[in-house]
Amino acid sequence: MNPPKKTNYNNANNRKVLVNPQGSEAIYNAMGFSQAVRAGNTVWISGQVGIDKDFKIGEGIEEQARRAFENLSRVIREAGGSLDDIVELVTYHTSMTDMKAFSKVKAEFIRENFPAWTAVGVRELVMPGLLVEIRATAVIGSNIY
Repeated sequence: MNPPKKTNYNNANNRKVLVNPQGSEAIYNAMGFSQAVRAGNTVWISGQVGIDKDFKIGEGIEEQARRAFENLSRVIREAGGSLDDIVELVTYHTSMTDMKAFSKVKAEFIRENFPAWTAVGVRELVMPGLLVEIRATAVIGSNIY
């Protein structure tokens, strides 16, 4: 089963719209979830991890965090927004001692008007070798103040 085709995300009636950028079909089919769901101007982005388009895991926390933020950015752009629209981040870390390095990378992507953020330590993530997972909630257009 393929994810639904791209839809006009300016849906004033708040109906649920699945967001699955090109290349995420394998995840949609194998694991049964969307990369994001948009209802009205709110977007709930599934956890993004430090893999590239070939599912290769980045080496070390900085490379994985960078790839995870790049994946997050790709999904939120597909939904019609940007990283500036994020109102909440939740990050899952297999080692809380990596927070300084993670925060350095986070600052490359989110430079101001910081969203709410919760960092959670976990024993493991979905694939062996993953160090961090980032999920987010965004409100499209909220970066205008």
